[in-house]
Amino acid sequence: MKSGYTLSVYTFIKVREKVMKGVFFICALFSVFALGTITVYLFSHGVPFISKIGFDKFFGDKWSLIAEPPSYGILPMLVTSLYVTALSVIIGVTIGLFTAVCLYKFCPKRLVAPISQTVNLLAGIPSVIFGLFGMTIVVPFLRDNVSDTGTGYGILAASIVLAIMILPTIVSVSLDAMRAVPQSYFEGALALGATKEQTTFKVLLPAAKSGIFAGIVLAIGRAIGETMAVIMVLGNSPVMPEGLFSSVRTLTANIALGATEISDPDAESALIATGVILFVFTLLLNICFTLLKQDKIEAEEKRAAKKAKRAAKNAAKKQAEAEKEQAV
Repeated sequence: MKSGYTLSVYTFIKVREKVMKGVFFICALFSVFALGTITVYLFSHGVPFISKIGFDKFFGDKWSLIAEPPSYGILPMLVTSLYVTALSVIIGVTIGLFTAVCLYKFCPKRLVAPISQTVNLLAGIPSVIFGLFGMTIVVPFLRDNVSDTGTGYGILAASIVLAIMILPTIVSVSLDAMRAVPQSYFEGALALGATKEQTTFKVLLPAAKSGIFAGIVLAIGRAIGETMAVIMVLGNSPVMPEGLFSSVRTLTANIALGATEISDPDAESALIATGVILFVFTLLLNICFTLLKQDKIEAEEKRAAKKAKRAAKNAAKKQAEAEKEQAV
């Protein structure tokens, strides 16, 4: 009786494991299927349209879906996306990295948790709230104190709003990367006479750079894919940017705003083709950073292997000397 009961339990466990393996496989397959479907849809609808009108017109400097004849040049939006993303990442990485360093080594312990929780709360705020903040606070401030156009809307306002939005990602990932660095690195540098600041910026940050790069990749993905907040502070004119306060439009904003102007299949295909460019741009960016990160990881692994080999050689040498002394 007991043997039969044990066998039934064993059979139940094996069946449950097989069922769960099937569930896990289906979930993984669904993720791959979703990505594949999106990719196929974008390229099957967007690439033929680009071939139809030609690269010169598609990457031209005029965009208007309601003009006669319509224009489908995305160059102004592409350039604006690059400008806004680059400036927001520069601002966000600078502030976020210094915030992470402060929380890890310079901030009083009783303030670390409240500040960390406050920064993390930013990640849960809807993007439209950030856009409203930018429209009611950032834009008027820039208009009254900095802007030479009298509006305040433009690349600088969008970059500031996006920098605030990507702060939680940079701070949390950078903080985790620094916490993963062995404490012996920091203590060893201090023992050699380095100051706390020198140890932080010359030992701690270089050792944590792979994790920090990962945070930057995530931040770039968030910045380049943001739509609602950007729409509310950019001005949204599909023209080439002429300064930090030009009324311009990004690729994501162009897709969102263009969806309200669709009047024929070509207009829809033009927006899908814009999505293809955004997709490819993001994919290439992630691949480049992944390769860069992988090269750095491999270099660190080779360095660690050399240190281990050197340590093993020294240990073998000391052991041989000890055996020689015993023999004498």
